Amino acid sequence: MIQTDICIIGAGPVGLFSVFEAGLLKLRCHLVDALPQVGGQLSEIYPKKPIYDIPGFPTVKAQELVDNLMEQIKPFNPTFTLGERLDTMEKTATGFQLKTSDGTEIDCKVVVIAGGLGCFEPRKPPIVDIAKFEGKGVHYMVKDPETFRDKNVILAGGGDSALDWTIELSKIAKKITLIHRNETFRGAPDSAEKVFDLAKEGKINLLLKSNLTSVSGNGKLNAVKVQGADKSELELEADYLIPLFGLSPKLGPIAEWGLSIDKNAIEVNTTDYSTNIPGVYAIGDINTYPGKLKLILCGFHEGALMAQSAFKHIYPDKHLSFKYTTVNGIESF
Repeated sequence: MIQTDICIIGAGPVGLFSVFEAGLLKLRCHLVDALPQVGGQLSEIYPKKPIYDIPGFPTVKAQELVDNLMEQIKPFNPTFTLGERLDTMEKTATGFQLKTSDGTEIDCKVVVIAGGLGCFEPRKPPIVDIAKFEGKGVHYMVKDPETFRDKNVILAGGGDSALDWTIELSKIAKKITLIHRNETFRGAPDSAEKVFDLAKEGKINLLLKSNLTSVSGNGKLNAVKVQGADKSELELEADYLIPLFGLSPKLGPIAEWGLSIDKNAIEVNTTDYSTNIPGVYAIGDINTYPGKLKLILCGFHEGALMAQSAFKHIYPDKHLSFKYTTVNGIESF
């Protein structure tokens, strides 16, 4: 059982910055995210995209912003549960008990939903029976690269994730095959160039203008069929198949928690971004209110006000005096 003051659902930029604001008030945070790494959309979808509206940064790459936020919150020692979806929330005498898709239990006094557009679910290829092999050779994300050491691995996709994991896993896998339906990639040009170089050097098998058609195995995946542009089919031996076709945002189990929801967004009180459930807050793109702007910098503002309110919720009898960091500095735990 993980015990913390605040459980933050979503480890994107707004969730990460909230750790800083809570840390200034000596509140401990644990973050849960369905993705296998921190950063949310910034890290998963467009890590190299420039962002122009972060104060103090004329331009900053998405992943650079995430890295800076992680450095900023380091003094407050946040803990993380990654690659697991938060499924249930139950009220307790002291706060809330949460449980993830993998059975991780978290006891907290305050819940902060900072899930961006919601729980990202992988876009799955339209292959008959693929669900039978999920967790038995078919994976939609890479949690631990060591799982694929000395294995026959097939990846499918043309974005940054497919390119980056092809490059990384080519260093440890027995054989890597990358399948893409087009001739060019939509990921970063330098990553695409590295993949083409690996193919020329014979370090990976690259199948362009090709599509997955079927999977097979006896209880566990052992083969994948691919159709080329000429409609010919090729069967490939496979220990693992990793389709990386992007993510589809959904509110997920949060929709069943009794929160006030309007068009897949959580309604909040703009005084402190609290929801209709005392002790539960929603910040960032997942909330809605009159005049809402879905900007990272607005989420930062919401996180600051949320933290002040969360302190009062946890310690109703304590007096909280506002102090500038320029005066007090940063006191680590």
